[in-house]
Amino acid sequence: MQPELNTDFSQRVVDLAAHAIWHPSPQVGVTRRTLDRQGAEVARATSVVRYAAGTHFPRHVHGGGEEILVLDGVFSDEFGDYPAGTYLRNPPQTAHAPFSKLGCTIFVKLWQFQAGDQQSVQFNATESSAWQPADGIWTGLATQVLLLHTHAEIMTALCRLPAEYTTRPQRYAAGLEILVLAGELRDASGCYPVGTWLRLPAGSEQSWQTGTQSVQLYVKIGHLTAQFLPLSIID
Repeated sequence: MQPELNTDFSQRVVDLAAHAIWHPSPQVGVTRRTLDRQGAEVARATSVVRYAAGTHFPRHVHGGGEEILVLDGVFSDEFGDYPAGTYLRNPPQTAHAPFSKLGCTIFVKLWQFQAGDQQSVQFNATESSAWQPADGIWTGLATQVLLLHTHAEIMTALCRLPAEYTTRPQRYAAGLEILVLAGELRDASGCYPVGTWLRLPAGSEQSWQTGTQSVQLYVKIGHLTAQFLPLSIID
């Protein structure tokens, strides 16, 4: 496992699912597509993780917290079952023993909690009626927004864009991160199908287009310039 990957936040990064390299994890049956990483096995990291059917991790503590979006299948732990579309936040020092009976794929961010952020979240976005018309900074990314979490300057949301749509240009003073969940996002540099991960540095100015299908995105804003809990030697 590379201890350092995409750690220069001043650079634009595009990672296409079609080009993904999957690495084995310490647990048999669990593989990881690393998107960014600072550290060895204990790391500040963003990854897509696949659980084969019947795989599990032993119970462990997340010293720096864990954020999860279930992309497909059903992710589980001793506290419940979380189908595709579920958003989870497990604050620093919480513990669990994750597994998947039938297999699943999850998007995971580790050690990316700010000091004082102790909010636990368990939210199934597919069942939510809380979508709102986009306003403010979100108008550069969406026509509808489902806010998942906010803390200080950091905001996390799901965003929707209709087919054949172009957003107005928007400057992102603190940068942004995107995972394409449905449809195909486009800009002047290329096309980004489902599974594409993009990270735009602070100060980026951007507009987006969609193709013949509507688009859904996971979006995080404000974290690229934020201070997070320091990495510990124990996780």
